[in-house]
Amino acid sequence: MTYKPTDTLTTEQDIRAIIDGIHDAQKTKVLDHIDRHCRVWIERSSFLVMSTVDSAGRLDASPKGDPAGFVKVLDDKTLAIPDRPGNHRFDSFRNILQTGRIGLVFMVPNRNEVVRVNGAAQIVRDAKLRDDMAIKGRVPDFAILVRVEEAFYHCGKAIIRSRLWAPDQAAPTDGLPTYAEAIADQANADMTLEQIDARLRHNDENRLYDE
Repeated sequence: MTYKPTDTLTTEQDIRAIIDGIHDAQKTKVLDHIDRHCRVWIERSSFLVMSTVDSAGRLDASPKGDPAGFVKVLDDKTLAIPDRPGNHRFDSFRNILQTGRIGLVFMVPNRNEVVRVNGAAQIVRDAKLRDDMAIKGRVPDFAILVRVEEAFYHCGKAIIRSRLWAPDQAAPTDGLPTYAEAIADQANADMTLEQIDARLRHNDENRLYDE
């Protein structure tokens, strides 16, 4: 049976009536550009989450990861993100083509804070730009160009509470389904579990930058 809430808030005033008192710095810290603090963070980041939305309001959040510096700060209003070989669903691309809106969360291993960037996005194939983002001789087929509208640091409470950078304190992974097990059950794949697992391991070990 689908859960039905009994106490729903519908306005910001409803929320502020329970918890208010936002500090002035939380209002004024939001920049409309990449300053020197945000720049060095982005250039040290090896992982981000990219959020996009389509014209019907359907959302997607996709992980992106590479060696630190994979996202290029082209100027104080522009970022470039390489598109690496993946599942060919192109969820983010479809959304960007429809609305051109994007939100990013940049993470740096062993640091608790994150940097958030919001703005407009385009899909581009500028040859020089893509060449500059090549890894192991593999030039990305596309790049996502981000026009920065908001950029700001976000405190580290979520990372601290999750103990993300404390693997010795992580919950055990025993009993978690493997990716192959999930695919076998959810995708009705015309392969055995062993075949799926072998293909996924091959992709992880040999095809990070190849189609």
